[in-house]
Amino acid sequence: MPKSSGSVRALSIGALRGAIRAVAALPEAVQQLIAGKPIEIDGQRLYTEIQMALRLLNTLPESEDLSLAQAREQTEDAALLLGLNTPVGQVRNIAIPTRAGSVGARVYINDPAAPVDAAVVYFHGGGWVVGGLDSADSVCRYIAAQVNVAVISVDYRLAPEHRFPAGLEDAIDAYKWVRAQQQWGEVVVVAGDSAGGTLSAAVCAETLDVGAPDYQLLFYPATDFSRKRRSYELFGEGFFLTSSKMDWYRERYLSDPEQATDPRVSPLLAELAGHPPAHVVVAGFDVLRDEGLAYANKLEAAGTPVTRQIAAGHVHAFVNVLGVGKTGRRELGIAVDALRAGVAAIRRSRIES
Repeated sequence: MPKSSGSVRALSIGALRGAIRAVAALPEAVQQLIAGKPIEIDGQRLYTEIQMALRLLNTLPESEDLSLAQAREQTEDAALLLGLNTPVGQVRNIAIPTRAGSVGARVYINDPAAPVDAAVVYFHGGGWVVGGLDSADSVCRYIAAQVNVAVISVDYRLAPEHRFPAGLEDAIDAYKWVRAQQQWGEVVVVAGDSAGGTLSAAVCAETLDVGAPDYQLLFYPATDFSRKRRSYELFGEGFFLTSSKMDWYRERYLSDPEQATDPRVSPLLAELAGHPPAHVVVAGFDVLRDEGLAYANKLEAAGTPVTRQIAAGHVHAFVNVLGVGKTGRRELGIAVDALRAGVAAIRRSRIES
């Protein structure tokens, strides 16, 4: 009996994953020979293993050259290729009610028999157009395994079928639903990567009057669609997330170009007083680097406690590359330590008060 296309695809991904991981395990000196001359821009040196990986990734079609279905399939394949299936005690799918009906979600708890310290509502990346529960599975597993929290990953609606503000409304409703639950305690964190980081920041702004999150963990968020900063000039081509790919996402997410100045789309343009403590992570070789740092600076100027993490040798989306190389896990480990400390500080302040 011939294999189904799904089986062939799975076998191909498995073989390619093995080859990629074998290359990633090579000594750095050998990796540098494969990668070529070291790349240094703006006082930063690209990690050797990332430079080597980019030589492969830059041969693949860009999202804007694919059909929507192909772009989404490519994102899921990348998650299978590059992610890490960290063991977690309990993983289960649930449905969360929203104003539009319901969205799917996935709950990760490392020890379901013990109480958790907080709930982390996680929003995946993908430019509001691609990605889902499976593409965020690796990072959600890692967080749940490393910190005593319940991670609730939200499968918000995607554009262009559901343009702004549909995905944000799902994110707000999912956060409010988690906040109302008793099973995961009183401390609720929002977290996300890329588009998910943007949604996390917007959720904070949109819930200040009804009970905002206690903490926010933002991985390389897009915070300002109204302009392109210097990091677009420096890293707009050849470093995974390109300037043209951001344009492709924006064209599908927004129904009107003027929405780019809406603070719900560009959180950097919002009034940030009263926002919860934040840990903001940016990648050094990322078009979104400068606006992520600008957002952290504005939060801090508004009185919010902020910690910053610059993964100077990395490109966008590194938290999804945990199964290959070392630098992704190392940088995520730093962010997870910040999350753990942030949750502990919140719990301690509530006990003392």
